Amino acid sequence: MLVTTALAALTHAAESSPSFNRAPLKPKPYAELSLGTIRPEGWLREELQRMATGMSGHLDEWYPEVCGDRNGWLGGDGDTWERGPYWIDGLYPLAQLLDDKPLQAKAQKWIEWTLTHQRDDGYIGPVEIPKSERKTPPPSGAQVGNAHDWWPRMVMLKILQQYYGATRDPRVLVVLDKYFRYQLKMIPGDVPLHHPKNPKGGSWWAAQRGGDNLMVVLWFYNITGHDYLLDLANEIYQQTIPVTEWFEKGDVLQRMGPGKPAFHCVNLAQAMKTPLIRFQQDGDPRHLAATRKGLADIQIYQGQAHGLYGGDEHMHGPTPDRGSELCSAVEMMFSLEKMLEITGAAEFGDQLEKTAFNVLPTQTTDDHRRRQYFQQVNQVQVTKGTRGFFNDGGARLVYGLLQGYPCCTCNLHQGWPKFTQHLWMASADGGLAALTYAPNRLTLKVAGVNVKVREETFYPFDETVRFTFELPSATTFPLHLRIPGWCQSAQIRVNGKAEPQPKAGSIAVIQRTWKHGDRVDLVLPMTIRKSLLNNQNVAIERGPLLYALRVEESWTEEKSRPSKDPTAPPNVRGALECRPASAWNYALLDSLLKQPDQNFKLIRQPDAGKQYPWNLAGAPLELHTTAVRLPDWKIENNSAGLLPASPRPMPEAAVTETIRLIPYGCSTVRIAAFPWINDAKPLPK
Repeated sequence: MLVTTALAALTHAAESSPSFNRAPLKPKPYAELSLGTIRPEGWLREELQRMATGMSGHLDEWYPEVCGDRNGWLGGDGDTWERGPYWIDGLYPLAQLLDDKPLQAKAQKWIEWTLTHQRDDGYIGPVEIPKSERKTPPPSGAQVGNAHDWWPRMVMLKILQQYYGATRDPRVLVVLDKYFRYQLKMIPGDVPLHHPKNPKGGSWWAAQRGGDNLMVVLWFYNITGHDYLLDLANEIYQQTIPVTEWFEKGDVLQRMGPGKPAFHCVNLAQAMKTPLIRFQQDGDPRHLAATRKGLADIQIYQGQAHGLYGGDEHMHGPTPDRGSELCSAVEMMFSLEKMLEITGAAEFGDQLEKTAFNVLPTQTTDDHRRRQYFQQVNQVQVTKGTRGFFNDGGARLVYGLLQGYPCCTCNLHQGWPKFTQHLWMASADGGLAALTYAPNRLTLKVAGVNVKVREETFYPFDETVRFTFELPSATTFPLHLRIPGWCQSAQIRVNGKAEPQPKAGSIAVIQRTWKHGDRVDLVLPMTIRKSLLNNQNVAIERGPLLYALRVEESWTEEKSRPSKDPTAPPNVRGALECRPASAWNYALLDSLLKQPDQNFKLIRQPDAGKQYPWNLAGAPLELHTTAVRLPDWKIENNSAGLLPASPRPMPEAAVTETIRLIPYGCSTVRIAAFPWINDAKPLPK
């Protein structure tokens, strides 16, 4: 390949630049590692393998009208918007983490077209074909957007960033340099991120999600050091919604409704990281304070027991019958990963794990061939039928390929791969940081030595995380370990010897000379605790896991498109519905909630879930307690009816029963926001 002088200069800059922020950007404590350094193991690898054999690996076959060869990002005359890039944004890291060559080839087609079809002016991606010039209409379901909509290009920027991290392909540097110079020329004038009176380009989505664009611009600055990128970053930030100011004021997070004043649920998830992405450039402490206030206000006004919020699709409040969109989960996870990387604040790791281990597993089927558009905290039947969602349509809860909007069909794939990719980060003091926990193995050069670390754990179900080191020679570097805020008595042992007890909600740092065979045991004792929800229901948690009533399941397949072939793709088979096969309308007892760690019995299922834990059969843990059924709590509007504020008086002729709670991520039909009963008076015998 003929290398130009400019390309050689950029390549040299990339090879010599540090992984961390260069001046004048503010230092950050952690940096993402390149794809390929972390390999999933245990239940996490099984999850990724199921993705590969499910939607993630086959969307070009099962959703060809958008993800097939007619997509504009492959040079076709079909879809030109976000959905194709969404898919590759998850497929590419999945393929790299699994070292899956066929999946790598699928993703590479999209990357190659983008790298080899850049316009002379720097523009990347497809250009809308006017209707008058079309030989055939676009495929059914395709979205042919504004030719200068910056938003779908932001997704492709994230893909190119990941691709460069894995391959160091110098073509990425040339394409991005040319594209960002083009952006700097266009967005201050003719084609801003969004202007409602400017038909030439931009979109509302681009202005809401400009933080994604800003993130890649600053990353590219760290590689190249080109000063024009700082000017571009300033311009992008000025044209992006003022998230910091909105969070400071607070009223926007109190609003509900589909109108302009209320946040769209996915826009909010993506916007969470915008203040801290910007913080790297201007260093204003208001950004961190506003982010923390924003998260607190979300929990007060919109928060749900599983850690996200009622947003179906606009923000819709805290009651447990509200929907939560799958796109919100995966985008919030990515935002939290970047927020943790930039700040080193353990609280963001806590929130990340809560979303990953509760919200994400339940919103796809075990085989990853179908997904839910919305989920409910109190989800007592997964059926067609209208509910109290802002965006309803009657099929938002059933498991299928395209129910609801197809955005989630294409965007869900980034959730688990990017979570895996952020299990480890490099630390600014030259060491390693394990900031979230799941089974994996790491291979990385640290302090000039090739280091391998095996992380063995059944977390989040078990309390112990074990790290075993393999090194060719002794070397000195620090190891950072996140201590969750919910863990008050964490323990760290190095080769069996106890380290000083770390503080809850902190990052513990072990500085030592590491030798081959060294072992670190991180023990995170998990107590059973209650969380009082702002709709006067109560949730039960242990460690990072929310617990839900175990409700037996009755699954049926939609009869409109029957197929006798169980391996048929979901676009041939019908949607799945799930109904309760046991009672769900229980209230907890106030006397037992006063000390839940003593009054709820933890039952371990030693043979369950080691390979795949996220269903009823695989649930590794149960909590047993006593409860009372509420006969007047019934289904209303196809959801669990709302209850008056707790505590409720004891029903007449009430009979106590033992109920079983399981991790929320293992459930489909469930109650996770419970009413409770004032049982001060003894029950009748």
